[in-house]
Amino acid sequence: MRVVIAGGHGKIARHLERLLASTGDEAVGIIRNADQAAALRDLSAEPVVLDLESAPVDEVTEVLRGADVAVFAAGAGPGSGAARKETVDLGAARLFADAAERAGVRRHVQIGSMGVDRADRPGTDEVFATYLRAKKAAEDDLRARDLDWTILRPGRLTDEPATGEVHLAESVDYGEIPREDVAAVLVALFEEPRAFRRTLELVAGNTPVEESVTRL
Repeated sequence: MRVVIAGGHGKIARHLERLLASTGDEAVGIIRNADQAAALRDLSAEPVVLDLESAPVDEVTEVLRGADVAVFAAGAGPGSGAARKETVDLGAARLFADAAERAGVRRHVQIGSMGVDRADRPGTDEVFATYLRAKKAAEDDLRARDLDWTILRPGRLTDEPATGEVHLAESVDYGEIPREDVAAVLVALFEEPRAFRRTLELVAGNTPVEESVTRL
């Protein structure tokens, strides 16, 4: 299985690349900074330097050509302003999905965010509200496409070690989840047709990852 990951140097992406290497699958990580390439090679992933805020769709399409799964795990990240929430969390997500369609990659998994409908709550920081609106628009855009998509919305991400036990459903109470467990759920979802065209939420729980996916 060949998996192309947008945001290939992100924390979830690096856990995912390590897991794919352990199963003999091929991971391709799209990165903006060439200095990150060595870290991906150390994980047995293939780095591709490409800026998804400015790259032409044809270049992204070529990276995706021949892939079995496209994973959008990119984000503007903490400390970025409202403008980059629009260009990365929404604009790059759209570009990546456009390229997947052109390349014929039907399986598409996008990392979303719990609480995307709360952008207009009183007291919400404006940059964070822009982030939530961008994530929601990216979700809406993906749902409208003729792809075998899954939107995975994890709760608050931590760097704690994986537990291997999660709570995965269309709606869950807000909570935490180790990034390493998110990566394990992604791998389990890739070839699971019950996850196609569904939006799923994920937090830590008491059910083993594989069982959580088969219960969908």
